[in-house]
Amino acid sequence: MKKTLIAIAALALIGVLALAGCGSSNDSSSSSSGGAYGSGGESTSKPASSGSEGTAITVGTASGVGKVLVDTKGLTLYYFQKDQGEKSACYGACEKGWPPLTTEGAPQAGEGAMASKLGTTERKDGTTQVTYAGWPLYTFVEDKKPGEDNGTDSKAFGASWYPLHPNGEKAGH
Repeated sequence: MKKTLIAIAALALIGVLALAGCGSSNDSSSSSSGGAYGSGGESTSKPASSGSEGTAITVGTASGVGKVLVDTKGLTLYYFQKDQGEKSACYGACEKGWPPLTTEGAPQAGEGAMASKLGTTERKDGTTQVTYAGWPLYTFVEDKKPGEDNGTDSKAFGASWYPLHPNGEKAGH
């Protein structure tokens, strides 16, 4: 029952975010100027999943939908099937519901994660997003504590969202 209520709440949030995004342009092919975090004047705060000033993010593993990748706080990390070629397709309303995992240094492999699969990509706003097996990584606003995976198999913003196993393959229910 609790999992059902969480799923309903997550779907409601996704619906609200999707509707909010309908009136704005989410064109992922626009130039690299502008954006949400500091370069376009829209917001000056960093996403909740970014590292502290001058520190790198650590990506590790924990149990969720099997053994999955997690951020420094133990929150599940997701990939977005709409992303292509290590470039994020999640901007605007999308990044409010699915904050990108950003870093100011080289990402570090924590317990269970493979350093060889870690990388970074530059977002349109100039921030550096962590990638794993070529996929830009995100957290989900409805995951409030370690072990939650409320975004698994979500269909929001034009594609599905899944956590990643340490081998780089998608995890699902």
